[in-house]
Amino acid sequence: MAYCVFMHKPDSIYDDSPAVQYQFPKRYLGRAEPSIGDWIVYLEPTKVRGSRGYFAIARVQQIIPDPKAAGMFLALIEPNSYLDFANAVPFSDTGGPIERGLLNAEGKLSGRAQSAVRPISNADFNRILDRGLEDREPLLPRDGQSAQEPLVFEQQRDRVLQLTSRTVRDRVFRRIVLRAYGERCAVTGLKLINGGGRAEVNAAHIRPVEANGPDTVHNGLALSGTAHWMFDRGLISLGDDLQILISRHANDPDGVRAFINRSGFASPPINGKDRPYPQFLAWHRENCFKC
Repeated sequence: MAYCVFMHKPDSIYDDSPAVQYQFPKRYLGRAEPSIGDWIVYLEPTKVRGSRGYFAIARVQQIIPDPKAAGMFLALIEPNSYLDFANAVPFSDTGGPIERGLLNAEGKLSGRAQSAVRPISNADFNRILDRGLEDREPLLPRDGQSAQEPLVFEQQRDRVLQLTSRTVRDRVFRRIVLRAYGERCAVTGLKLINGGGRAEVNAAHIRPVEANGPDTVHNGLALSGTAHWMFDRGLISLGDDLQILISRHANDPDGVRAFINRSGFASPPINGKDRPYPQFLAWHRENCFKC
């Protein structure tokens, strides 16, 4: 087993869904196979406008021939392993490329940097991971008396354990979702900060973790406690255009209408690239929403 980098573009011609599968041609098979059962890092190419650099991790469950495309293969991602980074990690900084293994004997960037699938050293993987999950501006929790302790990785084993820890993943998910929505409830449009300086808003999964919903900003909503409760119980849902749908089973529909945004639409995230994916919204309407 070995760590790998998988390059991904939002407008890729390949049949990619980073939390589910990664499609690649046969010529990359030998490079991808060692990643089976291990972790990969997703990289958005520097040529992409506003590139996020290294933006997420996931674990490869298996690699199979693509049944729909001859000569293509699919790296299937282990459910609930995908995790967006709290901080995008640039391809390079003042010290050069973050992947030191891309430098040749002369200290220059080698042609390997153009490879869409490539192995990565433990040291480079750990460097990217530490930066991606670093608590640069820790958010205060909604409850409790103190701020969260920063994530500290001292050994390789600790790093791997952190990647599977639900507590750590929930903290990172909360950070990326609340930041995407400016700590404002998407359903009510309100941004409430309590006396302790904590945002009174939750990071809600649209498709729950228990139903293989990934820890990605595209599967998240910033919701106040009441809105979160109603969303989880299917009393409200969202259309693909973010229209707020109210269930006929709500015992006080007029009260719900007074509670939600006057526009009748959920507030979108600050950056349009972070909008909820339609497939997650559709899952919620089909499996949770009480029509």
